[in-house]
Amino acid sequence: MKTRAIYTLKNVVRLLIIVSLFSSCVSQKKVQLLQEKSVEDISSGFINNRNTAYHLQPGDQLYINVNSVDQKTSRLFQTDFPNPMTATYQDLNSYRIEEDGYINFSFIDKVYVKGLTVKEVNDLLQKTVNEYFKEATVVVQLVNYRVSVLGEVSNPGTFIIKNKQINILQAVAQAGGNENFGNVQKVKLVRQTLSGSELYYLDLTDNGVLQSDQFYLMPNDVVYIEPLKSKSFAFQNFPYSLFLSTITTAAIVYALFK
Repeated sequence: MKTRAIYTLKNVVRLLIIVSLFSSCVSQKKVQLLQEKSVEDISSGFINNRNTAYHLQPGDQLYINVNSVDQKTSRLFQTDFPNPMTATYQDLNSYRIEEDGYINFSFIDKVYVKGLTVKEVNDLLQKTVNEYFKEATVVVQLVNYRVSVLGEVSNPGTFIIKNKQINILQAVAQAGGNENFGNVQKVKLVRQTLSGSELYYLDLTDNGVLQSDQFYLMPNDVVYIEPLKSKSFAFQNFPYSLFLSTITTAAIVYALFK
């Protein structure tokens, strides 16, 4: 009778091991990044024009610095600079683009900047300042350059981009990388535009993504990596210890009383 119970227990353990192996495995083709799919010949490299000309929208914040050889002129536009310059200082001393598309720039009439790029605003303000002051230099920076990475990553959240340029792989890496059950074959990218939101799908397992117009992210982009369907049956989510205990107990009881 004991021999029968042990035999039954061994069969249960074998079955459990087989089930766990099948349920916890994910095909490498589903998670391996930048496979040679769209582009087989990579000897000539990948062409990408890095088109990241972001068009400003209401709610954006612009840090505007006006420098001049004349310190009195400089002080008309800002207070003394801290050392070192901090992101907090830039945020507190930035100009918000109002709903009507204007910013209220110091000592100058309201300036319409909605739909312009940061460079275009820089050139516009430089031209405007030149009408009032001589030998003054204008520098414009976008303060709220943030991207969000959600879903199957180790550290989801919103990240401030300091170098003013980031691609989708770098963003995922900054979020700790994708989890084992992240569907990197169909990554969702939500992008805010002047007319609303646009949704794109990117396949990070395809090396052709390096040539995509959406490879480089823009401010306020949201990247979402959804879970694979197989995650529902994954080893890490299934209560195998409870399942094994229950089946083992049932097998022993059955063998003893049969």
